This record gives sequence, structure tokens and C-alpha cells, in this order.
Amino acid sequence: MLRRNPIRCYNSERMKHAAWLVLLSLLYFPSTPEDVALKAEKKLHSLQSIQANFDQIYYSSSMSTPLREKGEFYFKKPELMKWAYSDPEEKYFLYKDGVFLWYVPEDKELIRGALSKDQHEAEILSILSGQKRLSDAYIIEFSSFPSEKAEAWQLKLTSKEEGEYSYILLEIDKKTWLILRAIFFDWAGNKTEYKFTKIKTDVRFSKDMFELKVPPDVEIIEYEPEKKR
Repeated sequence: MLRRNPIRCYNSERMKHAAWLVLLSLLYFPSTPEDVALKAEKKLHSLQSIQANFDQIYYSSSMSTPLREKGEFYFKKPELMKWAYSDPEEKYFLYKDGVFLWYVPEDKELIRGALSKDQHEAEILSILSGQKRLSDAYIIEFSSFPSEKAEAWQLKLTSKEEGEYSYILLEIDKKTWLILRAIFFDWAGNKTEYKFTKIKTDVRFSKDMFELKVPPDVEIIEYEPEKKR
């Protein structure tokens, strides 16, 4: 009777195990920036709502000190979005039914108008809601930049069409596939950075979450974007 060679069998099993590891790595660990973008898109498409704390930092080419603000961010599909700023001052940005509302209680003014596609909020909304597929709209590359997060993918998005921004940097968590940072660089040399923390998904918001209650004496200003020549 023939006996199996234990060493040959052991080596064969090791080869099979190694082959499975290679296959799993191809399935779960993207090898191209387009793969990373697609995995993040699929994750976002599977969600109905997002809530997070945010830090917003504006770096101006004409100012030595950046402007730092923070607050809470709320998003619900298909197109409900709210930025509630708490520091250094209270203010609100709400997008609902195709219209944005910008309210600063201290100024007693409410600005109302259509959301321009060149605004940061419009870009973030289009990504979260799935209106824009990243590979269709951008040239996608890996791009390393300083980060406090070790387990994160970093992408550089360069628009295929001329727009307000020269490029956008995204930092994506490798475990959750959620966006942790978004940095917008404009053609004038300014940049606006958003950091998202304490992210919660599929949150059930109250009915009045995407409403703004303003006093009757608040001045309402209709916003009309300047037409490009």
C-alpha cells in the first residue's frame, strides 16, 4: 500500500493556504486608487444617514493664521444636509429641497438661495448621496499627506472638468470605509479642510432635525450667485 509523504502533503497544504491568502488580499485589499474609491462609494451608498463632529480649517493665502471652526454634521438621503457650528460662534448651514439656508443668529440674517456646484458643501453632498461617481468625475491617485490616522487610505482627486478647485484630498478609514478628512485646494492657493470624528451611521433623526427655527425679526436675504463671464 502506498503511503503519503507527510512532508509533501504539508508543503501542498501550505501552498493552498498561501493561494487563499493571496485571493483574499485581492478581494479585500484594493490595489489601485480606483478600487479604494469604489469601495468607499459602495459603503456610502449602503448608508441612509450620517452624523459626525467636524472641525473646519480655512487656510488663506493672504492670512498667516488659519480660521478654525467646529460643530456637528448631519446627512440624510437623498439630499438633506445640516452643518451646525458651535465654535467660535453659533451658525447653521442647511440644505433641503434644493435650497440652502445660511443663518447666523448674532447677525439676525438668513441667506437663502440655490446651492452652487462650486461650494464645498455641494461637493460633499454629491459624494455622500451618490450623485457623482468618483472615477467618472475625477482622476484618482494615491497621495500621502500628514495624518494622525495610521490605518487610512489617502487619495488625490483632480477634476476632469474645470471647476473651483485644483484638486481634493480624501482620507478614508481602512476599516469602515468612511471619509475622515476632505481637503479642498482652490486655484488661488487657499485650502479648506474638514475633519470628521465620532461618526455614526444610519442614525434615526428627529422630524425637526432638518428645520431651522428663526425669530420673526430676522432679515431674509436672497442669494444669487455671480454669473461667470
